[in-house]
Amino acid sequence: MNTNSLPKEIQTERLKLVPITEELYRNLYGSYEMGAHISLHLDDLKQDQRLYGWGAWIAFDRSGAPVGDMGFKGRPDKAGKVEIGYGVKESFQGNGYATEGVQGLIDWAFSFPEVREVTAECYEDNMPSIRVLEKLGFERTAQSKELVFWRLRDGY
Repeated sequence: MNTNSLPKEIQTERLKLVPITEELYRNLYGSYEMGAHISLHLDDLKQDQRLYGWGAWIAFDRSGAPVGDMGFKGRPDKAGKVEIGYGVKESFQGNGYATEGVQGLIDWAFSFPEVREVTAECYEDNMPSIRVLEKLGFERTAQSKELVFWRLRDGY
């Protein structure tokens, strides 16, 4: 694997997004509560390093504090779709960090010619997540009993 082609970070106006690695995980352990999805991604990454960048990214503010994690749920599928997810620590919510970080990741994903669509899902009563997706131009595609499904096509 050519490590020079791997994403080191994405810089937005106020955030630095860094793809999760074992080293970053160890450095943050105890100071940032990480969900099970991060350790699952690290396990998958050990088996297939092509997943690097297509999993969790940690978002840091200007002071270096981790404000949340966001990222993809695997590589793009054969149709060019990739699903995104995000979460911001409660103490940092309401500051636009989710919108800013997800926008940075969307721009990064669409820089790959094989990515044609970014999808997302959220609970129907999660108004902050709905607002993030609407601000970013996602369109609703379906709704189940509890979830709303979204998509954003390349060229948005």
